[in-house]
Amino acid sequence: MSAETSVPRPRESDVDISDSALFQGMLSEAEFAFAFFDGDGRVQRVNDVFCGAVVNVPEERLVGRQPVEVLTADLSQIITHAVQAVIETDAPVTEGRVRVRSAEGDTRHWSLSFSPVHDDSGELRAVALVGMDVTESRQTEEALRRSEERYRSLVEAQSQLVWITSPTGAVVEDAPQWRAITGQGLEEYLANGWLEVVHPEERQQTEEAWREALRGRTMFEWNYRVRTRASGYRHFEVRAVPIIRHGRVVEWVGANTDVTPQREAEEMRGRLTDQLGAAALRTARLQGATAMLAEALTVEQVVQVIIDVGRTALAADRSAVALLDTDRAALKLINGEGIPEASGASGEEIPLSSSSVMTMAVNSRRPVFAESPDSLRSQLLEAGGDEEVLGNYLASSDERAWVGLPLLAAGRALGALRFSFTRPQKISQEDGVFPEALAGQCALAVERATLFEREHRTAETLQRSLLPDRLPVVKGLELAQRFRSGSRHVQVGGDWYDAFVLQDGRVAAVVGDVMGKGVKAAAGMGRIRNAMRALALTNPPPAAVLTGLDRVFEATEEEEQVTTLAYMVVEPVTGEGTLALAGHPPPVLVSPQGTAILCDGEPGTPLGWPTSRRQFRFVVPPGHTAVLYSDGLVENRKRGLDAGLADLCSVVTEAPPEVVKSPHMLLDFLVDRMLSGYEQDDDVTALAIHVPPATKSD
Repeated sequence: MSAETSVPRPRESDVDISDSALFQGMLSEAEFAFAFFDGDGRVQRVNDVFCGAVVNVPEERLVGRQPVEVLTADLSQIITHAVQAVIETDAPVTEGRVRVRSAEGDTRHWSLSFSPVHDDSGELRAVALVGMDVTESRQTEEALRRSEERYRSLVEAQSQLVWITSPTGAVVEDAPQWRAITGQGLEEYLANGWLEVVHPEERQQTEEAWREALRGRTMFEWNYRVRTRASGYRHFEVRAVPIIRHGRVVEWVGANTDVTPQREAEEMRGRLTDQLGAAALRTARLQGATAMLAEALTVEQVVQVIIDVGRTALAADRSAVALLDTDRAALKLINGEGIPEASGASGEEIPLSSSSVMTMAVNSRRPVFAESPDSLRSQLLEAGGDEEVLGNYLASSDERAWVGLPLLAAGRALGALRFSFTRPQKISQEDGVFPEALAGQCALAVERATLFEREHRTAETLQRSLLPDRLPVVKGLELAQRFRSGSRHVQVGGDWYDAFVLQDGRVAAVVGDVMGKGVKAAAGMGRIRNAMRALALTNPPPAAVLTGLDRVFEATEEEEQVTTLAYMVVEPVTGEGTLALAGHPPPVLVSPQGTAILCDGEPGTPLGWPTSRRQFRFVVPPGHTAVLYSDGLVENRKRGLDAGLADLCSVVTEAPPEVVKSPHMLLDFLVDRMLSGYEQDDDVTALAIHVPPATKSD
């Protein structure tokens, strides 16, 4: 037997593997799988590892048979093809991977190698299979693959542009994000193309700094401008580090970050700081304008701030604000007495096709500065202005310098500002920074105010539509309501009231409060109100209605949407009734003599909170009035709930007799007196249930 095999020479013409103690021990003790096949591909000898871990077939079923007879189709195909390849080529098949399921049910991976076995004369006598369990290494490879995929996904998702070079700095991998920005082709980029798109003024210094980092194997940190696909330049910060293994640099990994917005913002801040530094008073006024614009939440308020700031911070003699009407392709003048230099303008409307300081600013999206009448004349005539109209205006007007500023939000035109001066003005580039900054703040304020007003109109319409148009007219009962919006901040809330007649003739009355502001609160109020009506008309007892509302709340509302209410059912004429509270302030009962008694029933918890709902008897005797109300009546930033309830009882005692007898007058009196001296910051809702005193005819 030659040195090329460890298999002993067969004793017979057929293959007969030696069963010496040494070889038998190796087969039985080894962690590897062994198998031998004859020239016909039949199994001659196997070890326990091959039988149990690889093929899961007993030795007695394998020996003397071909793999296709006893093994699964995929496994037999792999082994048969590999053995046949060794027999035909007399060369080893060095790798064959199979996946098998162990007796415990888990999946294992095996690497199979097939080698020819020769006798002393060099004749092929057998094929030897050696198998090694590579499950752990396969799992490691899979973990590395997933890690690489995650890394690549993260790189592609983030805003940074990641790139890799060889140890010498040559680009070796594609950077699609970089090429998407620069418009370069792959070959151009790989051929040191990144340096070609660096701004010419910065290219040499950038290259020298990069070469210095390569020589010193130190971190490369630099800033430069890059030419983009659109032929403009953007600012990038770059940082690259060498990857060192065994003392040698194997590659460089770098990341470019687009810092153009930050750089532009820094440059703008620098110019603005220089300008404001030369005029301390103007700086203070700009800060005041910013504060005023932040508090101005309606368009009307914003316009007034702009006018005031223009006349103080800019020392302008006249100010005008116009908003863009895109449907009519015109500017609508919000204040002022028209734009006299514009031809085609009709009072409050200025067509964009006409020539004026404001239309030029909107159409060009750039400020317009006219330092003198001659400058204004040349600019307007070049824009197509009417020479006669312009001449008449300049001859009769005392204005001698003009500034037109577009109101832009995210590049979209909202309108324009016009400031004029009765003396010529020398406006340098630095001087223009201040009005540009002011216009930017004004544009944001106008956009915010427009959105607030739109939300306010939507929410108010929704809220009003969900409140009853009128209260029911019921013999033996008088109902009155008052609703005062607390929309100081251009939002509406979720306060609501309702009253309706049940099937048995009794009247259901409710006041509720969905915490929060805006459309969300109003919509939540509508859902709860409709659900309450449906439940009350089906099963009117207050405890049952609140229990049903808890279920509805859990199914439709968010946990943080706190909702409270007071709900009562009252009998006309007698005033007999029942009441249930869901975390709501207690009703107040007003006697004919003007005394006030707060209901002492269990306050309960807001809707949706786990609780056992209870109801209790609540009677409105003839001549008395029960008032249900929202917390806006008794509570605000300066007055707590307990103090507010005490004030409410005190105010009731001050009501004149004629007020106490009329539920409408009583509500007016309570609302006016309770809000007097306080800034209203919440909706106020009140519902009065008055039982008229009994008469002889009754």
